[in-house]
Formats: sequence, C-alpha cells, structure tokens
Amino acid sequence: MRLWFRTPWPRAAALLVGSSLALGCDREEPPAPAGSARASTPTPSVDAVPPDVPRLLFLPDAGDVAPPSAPFPELGQVGLPVGRCGPEMVEVKRTFCIDRYETSLVDAQGRSLSPYYHPKPERVRATFDHWRQRSARSKTALGRALEVPEPPAWQLSEPFDIRAVSQRGVVPSGYLSLDVAARACANAGKRLCTHDEWLTACKGEQGHKYPYGPSYQADTCNVHRPAHPASLLHGNASIHHTDPRLNTAHDHGDPLLRRTGETSGCKSTWGNDAIYDMVGNLDEWIADPDGTFVGGFFSRATKAGCDAAISSHPPEYFDYSLGTRCCRDLR
Repeated sequence: MRLWFRTPWPRAAALLVGSSLALGCDREEPPAPAGSARASTPTPSVDAVPPDVPRLLFLPDAGDVAPPSAPFPELGQVGLPVGRCGPEMVEVKRTFCIDRYETSLVDAQGRSLSPYYHPKPERVRATFDHWRQRSARSKTALGRALEVPEPPAWQLSEPFDIRAVSQRGVVPSGYLSLDVAARACANAGKRLCTHDEWLTACKGEQGHKYPYGPSYQADTCNVHRPAHPASLLHGNASIHHTDPRLNTAHDHGDPLLRRTGETSGCKSTWGNDAIYDMVGNLDEWIADPDGTFVGGFFSRATKAGCDAAISSHPPEYFDYSLGTRCCRDLR
C-alpha cells in the first residue's frame, strides 16, 4: 500500500505493514534551489521538509493508494525512428526493440550525468548541498562515514538536457521520475516501453515467469536483498530516500546497486542475445501515465519475477530505486 499526501493536507500517521526491508519511496525531499519562488523566504534548517513536495510512504507489493493525478501528456506521442535495432538494443519477436541494459543518462554533448541525483539542473546543486550538510549529523556510523557523491562540475553549474543510453558496466541512473524517464528516451529517439512489451521482453523466448526460467532462484537476479540502504545509512528503511548515497551503499562488500550486466545470470534470452536486469537492480518506469514501475529493485522483498509491478504513482515522484529502459518500434 502506498499512502500519498500533499501539503496543505493534514499530516497523518502512517502504519507500516509487511517487511521493512522492501520500503522504497521517500518522505523527505531536499530544499528548493536558489532562485525559486521560495528563495525570498527564510532558509529552513537542513532538517526542514519543503511544504510543496509530494510525500509518499511506500509499502511495496501490497498495492498502492494515491489521489488521481493528471496524465503525463507526452506519453505515447513521441515520434519513433524507422529502422532496425541499434547495437545497444535487442530485437523482440520481430516487432520492437528494447534496451539491453537499464538506462544511464548523458547530456546533449554525451557527457555522463551522475546516476545518484534527480537529473533536473535546478535540483542538483540544492540536493548535493543539502546532503553534505546532513551527512555529518547522521545517526549511524556508515551514514557519517560514507561521502556524498559529487556530480561533475558542469552538472552543478550548467543548464543541460538529458538523453538515455544503454551500456554495459556502468551504474544505472536512479532517482528518475516518470516525466524525466520519458524525456530521456524521447531524446534518444526511443520511447518508454508499454507494459506488454516490457513483460514479453522480460520473460524471454520461452515465456518464463523469471528471466532465467520458470522457478524462483535466490540471488540469480539482484532483488530481495536482506539489507536496505536507508537502514544502513539512517537506521530506518522508510526515510531519506532522496539521499544520493543510497545507491553507493554496500552489504558485506557487495554493492546493493550493481553495474549493468554485472548480475550475469539475470538475463532474458532472445536468440543469441539477451536483456539484463529486467528483474532487480532498479525498478523501471513504463509508459503508463497513471504511473507504473516494474521488475523490482534490489531490496524489494518480491519473488514475483517479471510480474512484479507497483502502480498508481504520480508521474513527478522519484527516489533512489527508480530507473527505466527504453523501447523502439522495429519497422
């Protein structure tokens, strides 16, 4: 179940049910960047929660409850290129192409963005400064010791646009909202996958429930991990999910978020090719304007395989566990 509320709605107590290891959404956002409509008001303390940010409590794999939101207008309206799949994509059923790996982001010049921040220029500096201040006051030893990843200097100071790329051996981009994910794919000449496309691709040529076969196999995909990064960093799995350090956390030396293709057994086979990490690593937004992400992220307590899905999420929502991959028609 997901509880959704927005100021000035009254604050309500939220009851956590199910496993705390699978919590994956945020209840706090960084302060608004300088120059915004709130810049003339007194600067809040680093513990303050901006009043105009959506707050959600994520109770995964138990459904979602949220007030209706306006659909994202660009979904399904992106012109698609004509042609065969490029080298970064896999052909599925001679019908469509899908990225082989989860999305990482570059700007228009091809420079790589930090995968640890929501990729809107006006937010990056504010988020970086906010968590640098908070980290020294963390309640856990790891929280005090783990440094906040610093974005490239240009990402902190320049305006930029985003483009999705699919490449092996990189940290995939988390912290994506639905609208940002759709824009990144569109700027790459692609689009978000429909649910049917994503599900078909995940199940492979044999149509199995899991990328690797018909039955659940622990640790074959990077999902259902026993550790949760917010617990490690903050002592509480349900808070601070915009902290850019979350996807840098390790459990007994193993990174919770792995590089693309690193979990080699988690592949959906198509002919002599394969698609990686469709289950686990990061949840992936698909082309549902009401908000759906699929597959499960590394700490989600799910064994549903390709059928794992969380729905009814507002398009503007983001946290560390949310990424995407792109599709394209095969013509």
